[in-house]
Amino acid sequence: MTALPNAILWPVALHLALVLALFVTVSITRMRAVRHGDVPGVGHFARKSPEPEASRRYAANLTNQFEVPTFFYVVIALLYATDAVTGMQVALAWVFLIGRLIHSAVQTQTDNVPLRGMVFCINFLAVVGMWAIFLLPRLFPGFAGV
Repeated sequence: MTALPNAILWPVALHLALVLALFVTVSITRMRAVRHGDVPGVGHFARKSPEPEASRRYAANLTNQFEVPTFFYVVIALLYATDAVTGMQVALAWVFLIGRLIHSAVQTQTDNVPLRGMVFCINFLAVVGMWAIFLLPRLFPGFAGV
């Protein structure tokens, strides 16, 4: 296998690292909330009760990592399995990852919803582009793909 298909795995691996870091951060902030008496106990989180501000932003961002990124992982798997990885696909995967990192920073550190929405659009369009490049030539054989 050439280096190009494997190059698309770097954004995947780094996104997984982001997700793992968010899991750790949510756990730490929730444990602190219990220790500091901000919530009555760990059962508070099992009941989907309101999150303390310290963990709310991270928990919301962690949830976001299982929405649009799901479409990212599926297209990556299809690209890799069908040996259809192109330089454009790799570039879009990096755009997606960088957008996710910025989105996470904006969501966890600010209340700037318009900025978060703009960054989300970058992520979303990168995934839509990846899907279009993959699907269009297969659905419309005469289509000259990227």
